[in-house]
Amino acid sequence: MDRRQLLSDQDDFPGQQYQSASGPGYGGPNGPQDGGASAPPSDTMDTVPGYEGTGLGGNDLPYQGPPQTPGPRMPGPQAGDWQIPSISEEVAREAFLEYAGSQCCYSSKPVKEMVFSDLQPHNTYRYRLETFTESRSTEWASEPYTGQVVDGFMGVAPGPWEIPVSFPTLFQKSKKEVRVPHTSSVKGCHTCMSLGKIPCKKCVTSGMVQCWVCHGSGRNADDRCHSCNGSGRARCTACSGVGSKACKTCKGRGQLLCFIKLVVKWNNNMFEKVVDKQSGLPMDLISAVTGEMLFSDMQPMVYPVTGFPDHAISQAAERGVREHQAQYFSSCRILQQRQTIELIHITRVHYSWKEKTHIYFVYGAEHKVYTEDYPAKCCCCTLL
Repeated sequence: MDRRQLLSDQDDFPGQQYQSASGPGYGGPNGPQDGGASAPPSDTMDTVPGYEGTGLGGNDLPYQGPPQTPGPRMPGPQAGDWQIPSISEEVAREAFLEYAGSQCCYSSKPVKEMVFSDLQPHNTYRYRLETFTESRSTEWASEPYTGQVVDGFMGVAPGPWEIPVSFPTLFQKSKKEVRVPHTSSVKGCHTCMSLGKIPCKKCVTSGMVQCWVCHGSGRNADDRCHSCNGSGRARCTACSGVGSKACKTCKGRGQLLCFIKLVVKWNNNMFEKVVDKQSGLPMDLISAVTGEMLFSDMQPMVYPVTGFPDHAISQAAERGVREHQAQYFSSCRILQQRQTIELIHITRVHYSWKEKTHIYFVYGAEHKVYTEDYPAKCCCCTLL
């Protein structure tokens, strides 16, 4: 049967909605009417020079633009006394007292009564390389056609990397979608076969459903059902009794404005290396604290740091710059790189309380504390 015969007359619904393509479909359970595909199949689209491979889900495009080269080499960190003294006993006690107060049922007696035996500096370094990149992909998208300008034959579409797009704040992840000029055309809606309407699934186009009061029997107890007047049928509330609903893909218009959408993504890619000085402090804790900045270099592309007193940092810088340039040089546009070296303060504190010796660590500019054997926990904490 012709689908047109299944659809009752219904007024058009005005409106416009931007929709991105994600796959073919014709209004099935997982189709457009349930948030699925919104653009016709890509093989039905016009051929746009330079965008022949564009489909319904774009992959990142190789960078095509001005050559990316490193800027001037920055002088390395100046020699200095990097192994600064450990924190004072007063600072160590205050940090420990704050730690005990933040824990459930920790007594403060050990902090107040402990006797320091040694404060050992185990200061370390953190090298961090950030590479802020821009990637671009294209895909077909559509929106209901309501008379917008169709520019597909009004000029030549610029290449994906020729379209100017302003980028957001440096080193912050972001995303922007832009319509590619001179790629738009009008197509019939693939979801409703250009009718602007789809059959109502609830009433199967009849406009009537089973009465919810008498469940289709027409009677309620020993009397005629007053809700359906004895017919056993009631007006379908989903379609207001007309048997069809406005197509959500084209908003009842029957036509779509199809165009190529440029998706621009900005990512901040991180390489980090912390030199393990074998202090006993778990190195994964270092990522949550800040340190003292010793060196900072920000350029469109950086050179590896050289001449740092700790050779492990120079090796990390060489490895990080090499890996990022190999990974992002051809696939993305590198907008900016930033490399830093921080001195992370770590003090290993030895103390005694009630004739037993214990250890804790104070680390980072925030003076965070880590310990495995706090000597005065209540029984509930021990059970946990």
